[in-house]
Amino acid sequence: MEPLLILTVAVVAAVGGAVAGFFLRSLWASQTMKAATSEARRIEAEARARQKELILEAKDEKLKMQRDAEEEARARRAELSTLETRLLARDDQLDQRTDMLEQRDRKLLERERELDKTREELARAHGEQVAAIERVANMSADDAKGVLIEAVREEAEHDAVKIARAIERSAREDAQDKARDIVITAIQRVAADHTAEHTVSIVHLPSDEMKGRIIGREGRNIRALEQATGIDLIIDDTPETVILSGFDPVRREIARIAITKLIADGRIHPGRIEEVVTKARAEVDTIMRQAGEQAAYDAGVPGLPADIIKTLGRLKFRTSYGQNVLNHVVETSHLAAVIAAEIGADVQVAKMGGLLHDIGKAVDHEVEGPHAAIGASIAQRHNLSPKVINAIAAHHQEVEYSCLEAPIVQIADAISASRPGARGESMDTYVKRLEDLQAIAESFGGVERSFAVQAGREVRILVRPEEIDDLTASRLARDIVKKIEEQLTYPGQIKVTVIRETRAVEYAK
Repeated sequence: MEPLLILTVAVVAAVGGAVAGFFLRSLWASQTMKAATSEARRIEAEARARQKELILEAKDEKLKMQRDAEEEARARRAELSTLETRLLARDDQLDQRTDMLEQRDRKLLERERELDKTREELARAHGEQVAAIERVANMSADDAKGVLIEAVREEAEHDAVKIARAIERSAREDAQDKARDIVITAIQRVAADHTAEHTVSIVHLPSDEMKGRIIGREGRNIRALEQATGIDLIIDDTPETVILSGFDPVRREIARIAITKLIADGRIHPGRIEEVVTKARAEVDTIMRQAGEQAAYDAGVPGLPADIIKTLGRLKFRTSYGQNVLNHVVETSHLAAVIAAEIGADVQVAKMGGLLHDIGKAVDHEVEGPHAAIGASIAQRHNLSPKVINAIAAHHQEVEYSCLEAPIVQIADAISASRPGARGESMDTYVKRLEDLQAIAESFGGVERSFAVQAGREVRILVRPEEIDDLTASRLARDIVKKIEEQLTYPGQIKVTVIRETRAVEYAK
């Protein structure tokens, strides 16, 4: 009985241990599965966070590659455009030179025919004189030869003078053709009508720490700003200051507004920069349109095309010798209207010509040529009155007047620009520029005198004709232009005119 009891207890203990072991294993397995599930969730969360980082990095890399590709494509297009312009200019030059050579060939052929005809006439006259002398003269052969030679010599000299005059007249015509060819094919230096002091804007920062945020990691923020605005940002040791450098005043204003907004907002990164620059550009466009509309209203010139209104508004950001150009054109319009009313001219044409006479200055850094010609081209494109176009083109006497209102606009422009306080250039600076122009011109050999005229817009040079011929005069003008461009800083462009005078004096006795 006792062994049976022990066996029973042993069996019960074994069964109880097995059940307890089963439950313990189930509990351990459950805990293990929970730990594995938690670990899997942690790994999944880390993978998702890493995936987001990789996506952001991929987007940044894609944006950078797109910008690089766009910049390269823009550079290629600009290069191709430049090459195309040069090829077209060379084709035009070759065509013009071919025409000139053909004209010269025709003139030389005509000259040869004239000379052949003259020789035939001389030979016929010579034969007739010899025959007549032999018939009527009773003299020796040597005397007859002397008389004949003297007669032929006088006639030849007379014909030679006639031929020389014809050649001289033809040479003058060729010189005029060559001068026109030089004017057409010359490359005009592009420069805005304001000095270096007016090519920068300054943005004040709340602290020097902001400079680092504007530069960005590895310079990506400042590169994005320069690419979006087209303006150079100069960040140096000047405390709490960023300098914006560029010849386009509208772009400088866009950059200034954009940087001011970025500083106030605090979020500075390439994506935000593009967004803010777009908003600043729209804001500046609105300012220019409103300024153009206000100027047209103040001048009493309604009905101008929207493109001209916007271009006129660009003058709000343009200065000339410290004088705001938009205020200057409105003042010129008022003056021209008063003068036109006094002398009985067309007041509306005078108003419009005065308001638009300097509109070419809004785009003269983008288009080659003097601002008067650029402004006339803009007016012509928008089908304005021919009188208004002539008033714009002739206000610096670069073309002839074709209406009474054109000199009125020129006079009003001179009054507005020359009145006391209108312009900020000092007399010493003005006189020094005139003296420098004359000194450069007189530094070349063969120059007798030089005169700087038209407020320094033109220098006229008198040369000694025995030292400087026509071809050398053309080369001298180009050399003087090159030296002026290298050594002087000046607004607009300077016309260089070399004058060579030749006098032929004889006395009748």
